[in-house]
Amino acid sequence: MRLFGYARVSTSQQSLDIQIKALKESGAKENRIFTDIATGSHTKRNGLELLRLKVEENDVILVKKLDRFGRDTADMIQLIKEFDAMGVSIRFLDDGISTEGTMGKMVVTILTAVAQAERHRILERTNEGRIEAKSKGIKFGRKRKIDRDKIIALYVSGVGATEIAKQAGIGRSTVYKLLQEDAG
Repeated sequence: MRLFGYARVSTSQQSLDIQIKALKESGAKENRIFTDIATGSHTKRNGLELLRLKVEENDVILVKKLDRFGRDTADMIQLIKEFDAMGVSIRFLDDGISTEGTMGKMVVTILTAVAQAERHRILERTNEGRIEAKSKGIKFGRKRKIDRDKIIALYVSGVGATEIAKQAGIGRSTVYKLLQEDAG
């Protein structure tokens, strides 16, 4: 039996360090730890693909938490079935559960559904917060670096959109968009 580790974060602003440390402390060698910086809502991830290729029958995959393996119930069940068919078990360290045995598989299926429901609640709360912020006038997205007044002044003075775009270092379509916003 060989121990493998899998760690995942959703964005590059997050760190894999805590997960990797826990995997090493649980017996996974560094060269057998696979990582991804990607959403857990799909199973096409480079680290996970490599892990699939490396594991063999009787191996065990260590994952710090259930939601690090995936978020979508159907995908999680499919992954668990896929590894089970290969004779590979999965242990979720923080959750204290394993796919080893019938009860382990049942618990994982239930916890996966709970993780998906929690993710859905988080998205709902985030969306509600965004709607509330917009109603209070908070703007989202990148701050504009374009001097709108200068572009409008150039246009009013008779300079064409192509020339304005060259001077401002922006696309002509952006010039038209700014002029249309100003007219609206």
